[in-house]
Amino acid sequence: MLRCVVALRCVRCVIFVIVVKCFVYEGSIWTCWDGVFTSDGKMEYVQSLSEIVLLLSIANELRKAINYTREHPRRTPRRWWIRPANEDRDGKGFFETDYHLLRNRDPEYFLKSVRMSPQCFDLLLEKVGGRLQKFSFRKPISPECRLFMTLMYLAHGSSVYVTSRLFRMGVSTVRMIVQEVCDVLWRTLVTEYMPEVSENDWKKYSQEFNDVWNFPNCCGSIDGKHVAIQCPPNSGSLFYNYKQFHSINLMGVCDASYNFIAVDIGGYGGNSDGGILASSEFGRRLLNNQLNLPAPCQLPNSSEILPHFIVGDAAYPLKNNLFRPYPGSNLPAQQETFNNRLSRARRTIENAFGILVARWRILKNTLIMFPSSAETIVKACVILHNFVKRHSSTEYCPAGFVDRLDNAGNIVEPGEWRTLVEPLSSIPASSIQKGNNAGRSAIQNRDVLAKYVMEHPI
Repeated sequence: MLRCVVALRCVRCVIFVIVVKCFVYEGSIWTCWDGVFTSDGKMEYVQSLSEIVLLLSIANELRKAINYTREHPRRTPRRWWIRPANEDRDGKGFFETDYHLLRNRDPEYFLKSVRMSPQCFDLLLEKVGGRLQKFSFRKPISPECRLFMTLMYLAHGSSVYVTSRLFRMGVSTVRMIVQEVCDVLWRTLVTEYMPEVSENDWKKYSQEFNDVWNFPNCCGSIDGKHVAIQCPPNSGSLFYNYKQFHSINLMGVCDASYNFIAVDIGGYGGNSDGGILASSEFGRRLLNNQLNLPAPCQLPNSSEILPHFIVGDAAYPLKNNLFRPYPGSNLPAQQETFNNRLSRARRTIENAFGILVARWRILKNTLIMFPSSAETIVKACVILHNFVKRHSSTEYCPAGFVDRLDNAGNIVEPGEWRTLVEPLSSIPASSIQKGNNAGRSAIQNRDVLAKYVMEHPI
């Protein structure tokens, strides 16, 4: 069998070499391939030098293919064209037996399977289906099946092997399809559902934070999350985090409605949140005032002028456009009130991560793959979060799924997501007795806002 495969490849290459072989006749270059004859049986000839170079380059590449086939024969012959356990896919595969049943007769279970309604699934398929279409000698797996299987894998975090048995596909096939679909989801949806934020968008986010969380001039909330992965080979302690497992870092910024504005994915788990911010493109723009944040403006019902900013916990540095809590415990009333108000706004990113992991539970597991593959998985989950939340928000994040807070930022009624995933841990301000080396203007701006929230209670 192996000799036949190698011989067939060689024969094909030789045929192509003969096809592109050229010779000279009366100053013209003639070609001997199928398709150079006209309808009257006469032979055409090549007059362009570029065509000659193209033909010679094709011949050279085919010569390399022949040599590679001879030097690298297939070590082990293929045992099956289709594995026996997968031959009955058309009759027993989950997609073939249950997909149409779920979407037509049991939409509730369809929603639980892929985290979206059939109408939302159709919209997603319309956007990405063209890039998922495949062509092969065998009957290709349809874009609908590829997308459905990938969403189920991301939503429930089953192993690749379990998914392969459920859909009657090879393990390597499932792994390849998941990576391809996740990459297509990110590249297709990111420009629409996580575009680069303009100044007008920042103004809209700032207004939402003031209306919902009573924190003026705040444009977003930032934090980081560790996504567990298997220890990469020869990585040392780069991915080993303070929680004592290997991970990549997902740094996210969200708006007042738990949608992700910007993310940085793939940072070493051993780095701190502040270090991830400093090394990321978002952090570089933020710290260099290149993020298109609106110009400083007056606070509502006040003459004080304050720049727009992002809020984070005590792990982040204090900057003019990045506010953090006052460090220490037993703080004055004004500083304590400011910390409580900032905590209310900052809990949006904690809830955003909670919703993300509760809905796409592959992020709860340790990803047994290389960091680059894990990064592709996380990207798909983040962009799917924004997509489904926009088009199917009531089913994706119903009432009671997020935390309900009091005026001091304390949780009055925990969100349902907390029963499904472990809450995101943050560094409390009381555990840090000394702040970082912040600029004088940043300290003054925080003091101005602290005075404002003290004078304008909720």
